[in-house]
Amino acid sequence: MKIGTHDTDKKVFIIAELSANHNQDFELAKKGVRVAYEAGCDAVKLQTYTPDSLTLDVKEERFKAGDLWQDEYLYDLYKRACMPYEWHKPLKKYADELGILLFSSPFDLQAVDVLEKIEVPAYKIASFEITDIPLIRYAASKGKPVIISTGVGDTLDIELAVAACKSEGNENIVLLKCTSAYPAAPESMNLLTIADMKERFAAEVGLSDHTLGNDAVIASVALGARVIEKHFTPDENIETPDGAFSLSPSQLREMVQSVRNVEKMLGHVKYDDKSKKYARSLYVSRDIKKGESFTKENIKSIRPGDGLHPKHYEEILGKIALTDIKAGTPLSWENINV
Repeated sequence: MKIGTHDTDKKVFIIAELSANHNQDFELAKKGVRVAYEAGCDAVKLQTYTPDSLTLDVKEERFKAGDLWQDEYLYDLYKRACMPYEWHKPLKKYADELGILLFSSPFDLQAVDVLEKIEVPAYKIASFEITDIPLIRYAASKGKPVIISTGVGDTLDIELAVAACKSEGNENIVLLKCTSAYPAAPESMNLLTIADMKERFAAEVGLSDHTLGNDAVIASVALGARVIEKHFTPDENIETPDGAFSLSPSQLREMVQSVRNVEKMLGHVKYDDKSKKYARSLYVSRDIKKGESFTKENIKSIRPGDGLHPKHYEEILGKIALTDIKAGTPLSWENINV
């Protein structure tokens, strides 16, 4: 699938998710774009919303005990975490100058309009928006790839989201396996779902990862993920709303390198190896005179692999040498009276 200038068939698409780690500081957000670029990511992703895009300004709904943002009202968190809309254009311009893709997660129709104006190459639907069919349809109607996190979605939710894209004539769909916990526990990941998701929904698949570290990312690429999304912070020394489950700049670089190494390791289906020439083969282990029999005392299976295959050992025993053969000579059929 083509996402902007990137082809997921040729290379895993790595998205650095800035999320709320800009702290409503433009220079920190701009630094985030640069950090993602320098780490070797293919794209940096923003989130485009206002608190009113997500919830009501009422003092009733707050995060529960045990949540990362426990006891904080939803509206208050979104108010301090949202990125001003006027930042999107200059950040997109800066990303273009560096040569890294920039797109975003819209959380309402207005956000899609904002992002259309800056010509983003794709849209990301966040996990908790997978049931917002009007939003998905509107984003899909723009004709760009739609990347959908499935963290809170069951199979019906995913089917409806995919159908919403296709109803707008958009078949460019990526489904991300996701566990919507912050951070997510390793045992909650169920990465084997990636292969099932690809087959069940006939879509490109990937991983949106909220675990600590990069183990899940590495495993998911080995399991067939072609898109990776991971939260990062531009500066690990600055406290940010999502910093507790975000990679530092150095960890982000390590993740990218690990993904690229895994891609090389996967290669293609292959059973032969160039190193086979150093495997065992049959050699003359003691000088043999013409007319002498081959025995367990004068031929041996040793390295390297320049002689006959060891599978012929029993077959050759007792046969007659056609010529004098010095010890250390790889055995060949030319030496043997067959």
